[in-house]
Amino acid sequence: MTSKLDSTKLHTLHNFRVVLCQTSHPGNIGSAARAMKTMGISQLYLVKPDSFPDAHATALSTGAADLLENAVVTETLAEALTGCAFAIGLSARKRGLSHELVNVRTAATKAIEIAATQPVALVFGTEMSGLSNAELDHCQMLAMIQANPEYSSLNLAAAVQVMCYELRMAALDENTISPNVTSEYATIDSLEGFYAHLEETLLHIGYLNPAAPKKLMERLRRIYARVRLEKEEVNLLRGILTLTVTPRKHDKY
Repeated sequence: MTSKLDSTKLHTLHNFRVVLCQTSHPGNIGSAARAMKTMGISQLYLVKPDSFPDAHATALSTGAADLLENAVVTETLAEALTGCAFAIGLSARKRGLSHELVNVRTAATKAIEIAATQPVALVFGTEMSGLSNAELDHCQMLAMIQANPEYSSLNLAAAVQVMCYELRMAALDENTISPNVTSEYATIDSLEGFYAHLEETLLHIGYLNPAAPKKLMERLRRIYARVRLEKEEVNLLRGILTLTVTPRKHDKY
């Protein structure tokens, strides 16, 4: 039975959203909704699902049909992350990326701290291939479930269940660090605006060659993802970019 104190702690879970990218089997959407509801997480976002709404999804949700009814369907991951300050990408395998890579327990602890004041997203990829590198570029952290290395493939709904359970346990943990309420992380959509501004500026000054861009913007994204920019820091950087293109004239004395 949940106590009054526990209910207060678990309120943080309302600041989480689960984002499923290009899910191919509607039954997995329903099962994921059920997994979420058992742990007290209710915001479901679907990026270009193959089939939704779908009777199979409703059948497998088993009492969590309300999550499906309120699910937000988007065309892009960027849309699904609008308003979030932090996104954790879930992966079943290590990547050759510069993202901070942690286990799901560590990720949950960090996520709970941020969710105390700002929205956080958990991002899951397709059943067959997981998240693409382009999708991971929208995330600030990469988390892995420490499964049997000889057979580490988890069903999508099972992965959602494990991550949501870890979040619930982190929310109830008395040792969870109190959030730093003096700072506010930049939202992911404001970061996307900054990245677009940065790319435009680099093209303008000739640092980025559009004919041979290689992976410059991808690398720059990951540098800033590790820093976890605050709202005011993004404003500061965009001011620098603006003046890089159009320098302010100073009076000469």
